[in-house]
Amino acid sequence: MRLSDFDYDLPPELIARHPLRERAGSRMLVVHREAGEIEHRRFFDLPGYVRAGDVFVFNDTRVVPARFISEDGRVEVFRVEVEGPGRWWCLVRPGRRMKPGRTVRVGDSTGTVVGIDDHGRRLIEWDRPVDEAVYGRLALPPYMGRGEEAEDRERYQTVYARKDGAVAAPTAGLHFTPELVASLPHAFVTLHVGPGTFRPVQAEDPREHVMHEEAFELEAGAADRINAAGRVVAVGTTVTRVLEHLARVVRPDGPEPAGSRLPPGPARGRTDIFIYPPYDFRVVGALVTNFHLPRSTLLMLVSALAGRELILRAYREAVGEGYRFYSYGDCMLIV
Repeated sequence: MRLSDFDYDLPPELIARHPLRERAGSRMLVVHREAGEIEHRRFFDLPGYVRAGDVFVFNDTRVVPARFISEDGRVEVFRVEVEGPGRWWCLVRPGRRMKPGRTVRVGDSTGTVVGIDDHGRRLIEWDRPVDEAVYGRLALPPYMGRGEEAEDRERYQTVYARKDGAVAAPTAGLHFTPELVASLPHAFVTLHVGPGTFRPVQAEDPREHVMHEEAFELEAGAADRINAAGRVVAVGTTVTRVLEHLARVVRPDGPEPAGSRLPPGPARGRTDIFIYPPYDFRVVGALVTNFHLPRSTLLMLVSALAGRELILRAYREAVGEGYRFYSYGDCMLIV
């Protein structure tokens, strides 16, 4: 397996830089794994693909404004994770000047660098809480080529988001309306999406890539609904990673115990699972997902589920049909 095996050409004009007016107004490319067939539908056609016994699993993380600019405009602080009250792990630009002991001021709060980890993240300790509502900005993906606008505060957030902690949206869920979610048998997991999920793969052999850990949570009762499902439909790659991580607790290797896809909840922890072909999916039977960047770990995950050749053929068709790509773009249903 080589990194170049997961490449494709995308005209820049197909990158969705703004959301559609209606959440459910996107197009939906349907990939039938067994038949190797591809359909072109609209997202509002999704209920027609629901089978008896399906359970849709959503990621209910909420995106927080994680990007802060210093008072003098010379330093950008990107909060990756909260370690405790007033203590943040951050990516800082420029990083070379922000050594232990150096300070940065955001509003009337002063942060001091008290540590650096092996990944170059800075641990910053603040003398008083930072007013996120005033100084925080959403960290929109660089490929949008723009800063935050007023509509992003609502639209770069799923309608069911409820637990603060993500720095990027679980974008497959952006298509869903409250009415559609309520009409589907469903359960929730939480994975606070961090920047590591989208970190470029540098190694020519992707198996050498190291994923950063992300925090997850499964509430009591959710595992029971998922274990009882006839088919689990994951809404997004983040949900897929949580479910497949938890499945390894049940069956690290060998046959799966009957009726035990997941350990009984609740569960809480961290995962660095990296899914790429070939992979034996133990929980996820279908997937709603957006279109992903070339050479990315997310493209490798969907290729593991549907097969690399079929996925790349689907992407070529999507490009040819003028689909909108990435976070605010159209979606794919893999069945």
